[in-house]
Amino acid sequence: MPRALSIQRSIVPAGERDKYLERLKTRRAHYERAGCKFWVFEEAALTGAFIEFTEASDAAKLAAAHAASPDRVLDPARIYTEVELS
Repeated sequence: MPRALSIQRSIVPAGERDKYLERLKTRRAHYERAGCKFWVFEEAALTGAFIEFTEASDAAKLAAAHAASPDRVLDPARIYTEVELS
């Protein structure tokens, strides 16, 4: 099965940044326990504009991890699968 990926964007006000980063640590731990990888990037030109990537070995594993997430996933059904380029 191809790898699966989901993407979530967030705009975080400066006053909520520390709280958001703490929630990200909890979220990362959840996804790591579920066998997924979790990355967060912040836009260089726009402080507070974050994008989160969650990757799993297949779509079913990613969907299950989202369903059990400690935070609400905005669009858990939007999962991208890897395209094999041969």
